[in-house]
Parts: sequence; C-alpha cells; structure tokens
Amino acid sequence: MNKDEILLKAQEENKGKDIADLEAQRKGAYLAYFVGLFLIIIWDMVEGFIFHHINYGGNMALFAMAATAFLVKYFQLRKRHELIVGLIYGLGAIVFLVLWILQLTGVMPR
Repeated sequence: MNKDEILLKAQEENKGKDIADLEAQRKGAYLAYFVGLFLIIIWDMVEGFIFHHINYGGNMALFAMAATAFLVKYFQLRKRHELIVGLIYGLGAIVFLVLWILQLTGVMPR
C-alpha cells in the first residue's frame, strides 16, 4: 500500500472530514468558552463594585453555555455524571433567566 492509497483509505474512513480541522475547532471552542467565562466574571465584578448590582443576563448565558456543553457531552458519551452536571447548569440557567426577567420588568432593582 503506497502513500496515496493510505490517504484515500483514511479519507473514506473519516467520511471526508479533516481531523486536524475538527481538532482545531474543538480547541477553539474550548478556549472561547473560558474566555467568555472570564469576561462574564469580570463583567459581574465591575458591575458589582461600581454600580452595586449585577445584571443576571450574562450569568444566564454562562450557565446556558455550560449546560449545553455538558448535555452534548452526555449525548455523545452517555456518562451519567455529564447528564447530572448538565442538568444542574441548566437549572442555574433557568434561575438566572428568571432573575434577569425580574430585573428587566423592574420587579428587582437593576
């Protein structure tokens, strides 16, 4: 088997997917998640110190991102702890969504 035959066989097995590209996307998404996490924490700290309140919308987005990541991981790997963590983050996202809606409607101070 020569080099071209090996390449063709690997491409057929991977259904035309570029493994290096998929790995780069995975690493990029992973890094982007932590950048978003860091920025939302800084956002909360600045709002808390300067305005003496926190906008719950950013926290809702953060928890929704984490819930999505863990639930996707659960559906791919079928590990029970991934489901539990995903549901906990999902519950947190719902709580922050309700708090954010209460802020937007004026029920809670902004």
